[in-house]
Amino acid sequence: MLRTVQLLLPAVIPSWQFFKSIEPSPRVEWAMAATETEQPRDWREFRPRPDHLNALTFIRRMFWNPRWNESLFLVSLSERLMEEPTDHSVDEIFHRVIAEIRRSVPPESRLPYCRFRVVFVYRESGRISRDVTHMSGARKTDGSAP
Repeated sequence: MLRTVQLLLPAVIPSWQFFKSIEPSPRVEWAMAATETEQPRDWREFRPRPDHLNALTFIRRMFWNPRWNESLFLVSLSERLMEEPTDHSVDEIFHRVIAEIRRSVPPESRLPYCRFRVVFVYRESGRISRDVTHMSGARKTDGSAP
């Protein structure tokens, strides 16, 4: 019986030793611009993590959190974009960024173009460092081709 418990214990309480190191974490940031060639200055993180969650929200999110799942998908797309860039990855990120702009920016405040960038965040000598690893071209915020 003891041997059975020893075999089942790793399945119940997983080991985190498979993480050899902590790699840089990709973040997607977006910004709007007045023209297709303008370089935006006001970058916003796509769905930033909240600073604090109350206990009820935390428990609910353990079972139902589709927005977080979509954010994890964006992390995968960002990593894929760095390893092997494809139009599919860019299109999927733009699709979500434009939907976020429509959801969070009032129509009268929207600029006609948007861009996104992938920023890798990592800790170096006790400080947080950020490297921009991908900058997209411009797309219209209404979803049409530029």
